[in-house]
Amino acid sequence: MRGRAERWNGGRRRPSTVPVPVPLPGAFVIQRVTVPSLFPPPVYSHVSVVEAGTRLAFLAGSVPLDAEGVLVGEGDPVRQARQVVANLGEQLRAVGSDLEHVVATDVHVVSAEPAVLSAVWDVVKASGLSTGPHSSTLIGVACLGYTGQLVEITATAVVPGPGPAAA
Repeated sequence: MRGRAERWNGGRRRPSTVPVPVPLPGAFVIQRVTVPSLFPPPVYSHVSVVEAGTRLAFLAGSVPLDAEGVLVGEGDPVRQARQVVANLGEQLRAVGSDLEHVVATDVHVVSAEPAVLSAVWDVVKASGLSTGPHSSTLIGVACLGYTGQLVEITATAVVPGPGPAAA
């Protein structure tokens, strides 16, 4: 299995990264860690740690529906992934966050084919979600909630700035 993973990663082992806290505006820190004793992931971290006291947003699965509830990109996982990322950005903006502040995602794709999962992951990488990089799991599944839906992303993000005023 190890040899297979090395071939998938181009046969090159990436150097382990030392956990370095990243200070962000708003007095919080995200520490992204690639564990030296584990195989280095291609474009994500094994662990993201957010300093205590930070506001977090736990997002429901972002789906490939437009504002009117119409499925975008029927039969096209890449087009659906682009819509899902756009919707995820809207969810984040609504609570005062953005893609850069995402610390973890689960990317669900209706497929058992590695090439399809990789094509969706390419959209994730190009979106800015891999800034950091965040912790992520790419999952092939049998079915999702909406007819024709091929992609869904759940996320956890830091919400920078002060919380809402106490009532």
